[in-house]
Amino acid sequence: MDYKDAGVDIKAGNRAVELMSSAVGRTYTPHVLAGVGAFGGLFSARAFADLSDPVLVASTDGVGTKTKLAVAAGRFGGLGADIVHHCTNDLLVQGARPLFFLDYIAMGKLIPEQVAEVVTGAAEACQKLGVALLGGETAEMPGVYLEGELDLVGTLIGVVDRESIVDGHALEAGDVLIGLPSSGLHTNGFSLARKVLEGLDFDEARADLNGLTLFEALLEPHREYLGAYQALQNAGLEVRGMAHITGGGLIENLPRVFPAGLGARLERSSWPVPPLFQLVVQRAGVDATEAHRALNMGIGFVFMLPASQLERAIKALEGVGETPYKIGVMRAGEGVVLE
Repeated sequence: MDYKDAGVDIKAGNRAVELMSSAVGRTYTPHVLAGVGAFGGLFSARAFADLSDPVLVASTDGVGTKTKLAVAAGRFGGLGADIVHHCTNDLLVQGARPLFFLDYIAMGKLIPEQVAEVVTGAAEACQKLGVALLGGETAEMPGVYLEGELDLVGTLIGVVDRESIVDGHALEAGDVLIGLPSSGLHTNGFSLARKVLEGLDFDEARADLNGLTLFEALLEPHREYLGAYQALQNAGLEVRGMAHITGGGLIENLPRVFPAGLGARLERSSWPVPPLFQLVVQRAGVDATEAHRALNMGIGFVFMLPASQLERAIKALEGVGETPYKIGVMRAGEGVVLE
């Protein structure tokens, strides 16, 4: 019995690397000293030599059970963008810019074309953001993962000048919350969505989803908000806090950046809830609080600024193609109140 007989195909792994290598290579910046193929990726610290007191910021996350829908649909490229954008938004909350990314893909039986599709999607997302895809790992693990299933995890390293870290400490009552639209469920809430939508035809174009199929609506890639933050910076505005609306929704994620003694009041009618969320909530039969805890409900990222800067912030965001909504205000108290 050889390794392939035991369920691990080394040639398939090499084939996957061949298929993805050109896409990965296009992400390399002059600061990449060694990437795919090396035991460890090398990245020059000269990339942030312009900062007076650089602080590295790191994030690791996965795309969760969205992978099951990708497998069912046979569409894998969007997963790569999902994980890159998710990690980018996590770093952005503290004002960091992304530098380099690493991925981890595990399968019960390695299918080179699927791995390459995921990594190529990640590489394309990295290239647009100026991020180097520095390396990663592809693991074939029979007996751990079911054949046909996959898991995807990413790690992103970024940097921010210490004096520019955004941590919410300057927030005060009366500050406004500006929400930017999500592109769908992003990478959270899929266990609920898959459960309540079970039995429907995922390939059927639906009028209640503006002609999209469930596969198309659910697999829409997680978007990023780096350009929106840069627009606010370029306008000279004071961003006092930010929140990436992931698992836990608006209810759980906003308080993660609130200082003690401060909470927020959200106006549910201040932004439109996309049809996909309406469908999931209606079939789940959950109340408003649970819906805003399980799903992002159409808001993917939130900026918190002084009320006096609201109009300028809206103008700056619209100037880069965003559709911003004033969704609430900071208040004395704790937690998030939905109205």
